[in-house]
Amino acid sequence: MKISDFQTKDVINIVDGKKLGQVSDLELDLRQGRIDSIVVPTATRLFGMFGGGNDVVIPWRNIVKIGTDVVLVRLDDTTKVYRLEDGEHVGR
Repeated sequence: MKISDFQTKDVINIVDGKKLGQVSDLELDLRQGRIDSIVVPTATRLFGMFGGGNDVVIPWRNIVKIGTDVVLVRLDDTTKVYRLEDGEHVGR
């Protein structure tokens, strides 16, 4: 699967049914040859413009299912979600 295939899919949280957005990027572990997490921009950031928004980084282990049109993730109050701000991890 190509990153462009991921970028057309909506990311949905199965805990509350909320649409989080679409995948904008992937974090890769090149040593292990695997995807570590998906990156979803917050609603305030449109098309990579209008800075001020953080990206939500969702660990791969929180992905429940990758379908034709959506990526289902499980994010609840106990899930650690990282935010990228100015290219760096916050709260990691």
